[in-house]
Amino acid sequence: MILLDIRDFRLAFDGYEGTAQVLNGINLAVGEGEAVGIVGETGCGKSVLARSILRLNPSPPARVVSGELRFAGRDVLAMDRAELHALRGAGIGMVFQDPSTYLNPVFTIGSQLADVLRAHGIHRREIRGRSLQLLEAVQLRDAAALLRRYPHELSGGMRQRVLIAQALAGNPRLLLADEPTTALDVTIQGQVLALIADLVARLGLTLVLISHDLGVIGAICRRIVVMYAGTIVEDAPAEEIFAEPRHPYTRGLLAAVPDIARPDRLPRGIPGSIPSVRTPPNGCRFHPRCPQVMKICREQTPPLTGAAHRTACHAVAP
Repeated sequence: MILLDIRDFRLAFDGYEGTAQVLNGINLAVGEGEAVGIVGETGCGKSVLARSILRLNPSPPARVVSGELRFAGRDVLAMDRAELHALRGAGIGMVFQDPSTYLNPVFTIGSQLADVLRAHGIHRREIRGRSLQLLEAVQLRDAAALLRRYPHELSGGMRQRVLIAQALAGNPRLLLADEPTTALDVTIQGQVLALIADLVARLGLTLVLISHDLGVIGAICRRIVVMYAGTIVEDAPAEEIFAEPRHPYTRGLLAAVPDIARPDRLPRGIPGSIPSVRTPPNGCRFHPRCPQVMKICREQTPPLTGAAHRTACHAVAP
């Protein structure tokens, strides 16, 4: 069953300097129970796409140009305020990337969890017990004492676990995790990833994990979606992405990762930079940086073709 279905979705930001074509024809279907990773350089549109799924991008300046966005068969773009309120948290839970930003420093952890639970209709007599359950579910010790503490009294890893607990408060079917390990050191990052993987397996959640780190994505996701400048350029099972990447951009990302098994092989960066979404190049948006560029690449946008392994590249045979 397809839980999240995005078809030809286009989103623009209107500003004083013109219109930015932030998302350009996104086609993505996520089946129930899948673990899908979205990867790409900073600025490629990953977080904007995640926020679009919950309609969290401020409007204005954000404006849906065209396309469809459905969750469990329902049209998210047509939902009114009450329907969106029910969707956020109860249908889809979101873990944001910076707990220092999304946890209020002047309120205790308990009061912030209580606010989330009240928003989901939990009776006040049940809030404390449910809060303790959530903190224990994300493997935080001495949950009763944590309820009385403030965010600054917790480590970065503990704060991230509180955000995960908030995202689980409404018993969602889909968990969106937007770079949940960015601000953490390597050891804590591994613990948070293991926790997310355990929760997904134990609770039967569908997962969409966003990161610029292929290693993070590969640790828990069975399928990887590669984004570049607001478009999807490759979508395939994780093992195929690592073993046989087809798009030149995906190969460039993998070439930039150090290989511990081959210390003689130095990482190689991708020449150039991501183009401006206000004035994107014609044709394929990657062609100014592509080592395989052809005349057609400068003139026509390549469609995302294929079945289990989809690629948007003129140099790749359909």
